[in-house]
Amino acid sequence: MRTLPAIAGFTLAALLLIPAAQAQPRPTELRVGVVSDVLTLDPHNYRERVTQTVLGNLYDGLFLKLGDNSNNALISELRQLDGRTFEATIRQGVRFHDGTPMTVEDIKFSFDRILQPGMIGGQSSPRRSLLAPLSSVEVVGPDRIRLNLSGPWPVMTSMMSTESVVSRAFAEAQGPAGMATRVNGTGPFRLVAWNRGDSVVMERFPDYYGGPAELPPAGPARVDRVTFRVIPETTTRVAALLAGEIDIATDVPVHMRAQIQRNARTRVAAVNGTRSFFIALNNTKPPFNDLRVRQAANHAVNRQLIIDRVMAGTATAINGVLSPESYGFNPDLPAYGFDQARARRLLAEAGHPNGFDVTMDTIGAQRDIAEALAQMLTEVGIRTRVQVWEGAVLTPLWQNPDRKERDMLLGSWGSGALEPTGIFTPTLMTRGRGNSSGYSNAEVDRMLTAAETEFDDARRVQLYRDAQAIVNREAPWVFLWVPQDIYGVSRAVQNWEPQPSAMIYLHRATVSR
Repeated sequence: MRTLPAIAGFTLAALLLIPAAQAQPRPTELRVGVVSDVLTLDPHNYRERVTQTVLGNLYDGLFLKLGDNSNNALISELRQLDGRTFEATIRQGVRFHDGTPMTVEDIKFSFDRILQPGMIGGQSSPRRSLLAPLSSVEVVGPDRIRLNLSGPWPVMTSMMSTESVVSRAFAEAQGPAGMATRVNGTGPFRLVAWNRGDSVVMERFPDYYGGPAELPPAGPARVDRVTFRVIPETTTRVAALLAGEIDIATDVPVHMRAQIQRNARTRVAAVNGTRSFFIALNNTKPPFNDLRVRQAANHAVNRQLIIDRVMAGTATAINGVLSPESYGFNPDLPAYGFDQARARRLLAEAGHPNGFDVTMDTIGAQRDIAEALAQMLTEVGIRTRVQVWEGAVLTPLWQNPDRKERDMLLGSWGSGALEPTGIFTPTLMTRGRGNSSGYSNAEVDRMLTAAETEFDDARRVQLYRDAQAIVNREAPWVFLWVPQDIYGVSRAVQNWEPQPSAMIYLHRATVSR
């Protein structure tokens, strides 16, 4: 039998195989430009949105929330035994990135690490308050866990959707320092490198169990590699998108939308965000302890003018605390119409016919908006000076419930789960951790407390709507708007759209170049 001639150590048959190898699909990479670096890679030791977004692609939890619905992820079934007890069956075939199978002991350890004091090198998890009604997780079988609550918790699956499961063996071997820099999750991607201040690089985990079956197509991620690049400067981030250096740019300002849209290779994607903006008025001292003055401030502000001219229509005016996308939103709240004459009458009735001088606090990123609002307030007699602070200095000034000395704060608060318990309760319940205005109303407190343990959906919605009506009437804030989250996206990216939660889940995303 005649053999094919050898050429430089190869047979012709071997050479004929080379074009086939070259025809294999090139590895695909999806690159995301974000404004800041992650704080840590420990999923139980942070409270920050960029960190949550990145870790959401490396770790999975019991549930995954996309859009309005929470779906079973690391569990296959959830059963309610009574108002305070649930049992869950864990999903079979789930593996950590090191190849070891996930067990019920890993789930129990993960929640113990959040719930129990001092579990992170002597420190307690800053995520504990997000799971306040969850008292313990216990193992009740080789594939079953029990969730024990201190009381009814209607939003359990939603609030638990961002809490990650870690490997007990890995966490105990690594210790807190190792967990802060290394990852062994069950998510669709596994860590390649964290280059501090520059990027987080991850690769497709081929043994991924597939994620929720309710979110097809289930299975491993559909891109080979993901890089989250840290690009703090907005113009640089958008320029990188236009040049094809990244595929998704977060936090796009309004004035750069047209530039992205004009580029044939990019598009703008926007979604109503989760963050409500407001001017917190110090309700605990004059002049804003008078309802008429607070109402005057609301009538003095032309919100729609700012939305249209400054924000190019990329925000929705609100008349209360909640986003229109939030559970329990009340669409029937009356608006405080822009009415300067009425604002002046209310000030005169409150004993301020000649107006008064106040200071509005804000951070540098909001200075332009603050100046526009201050001018409107000044025109009716609420003579407002803007003072810009560093966020780390400003927050303690306003969140100390025993020391309310400032006048006005241009602020915001977000709830990634779009649940009132994440925004209404902390900002407007008496002595809430985010109650910058010092507002206190016993009836609102009662309604918010009752809603958090009410399983009847209609009654729960009504409690939140009634509480919003009271807050709207008492005007502890100047109600402003919910801005859209704006992204620049390469047209090479398919099967991905922004989420109202601001999470960037890349489980199903594809890239065609």
